[in-house]
Amino acid sequence: MLKEFREFILRGNVVDLAVAVAIGTAFTAVVNAFVASFITPLVAAVFGKEQFAGLLFTINGSEFTYGRFLNTLLTFLITAAVVFFLIVKPMNLFLQRRKDEEVTPEAAAPAEDVRLLTEIRDLLAERRA
Repeated sequence: MLKEFREFILRGNVVDLAVAVAIGTAFTAVVNAFVASFITPLVAAVFGKEQFAGLLFTINGSEFTYGRFLNTLLTFLITAAVVFFLIVKPMNLFLQRRKDEEVTPEAAAPAEDVRLLTEIRDLLAERRA
């Protein structure tokens, strides 16, 4: 059982997944910092508040902090857009080109006997004309 577990861990898929999670976590931190440093102040300026996360409304004593939700939503949308345009779209184009190259193989040269028969046919056609 330990041997199987070791083989599972050392498989490329598990290592690739671990790297993807680590990079994804670091990327999320970068996007969070971008949203907090640039996007949040812009939106807060539009609403006239200093802290975007402080945007809220109250109904019967209950506070609804929609600023935090909007901040998280912006972070998600920016992350999704960057992943789509910098990873998914280029990968789809690459795979499509690769697929197109595989689908359209170069025309094979005709066999020697077919080539000779074609030449004979063309010569006979020239004699008749």
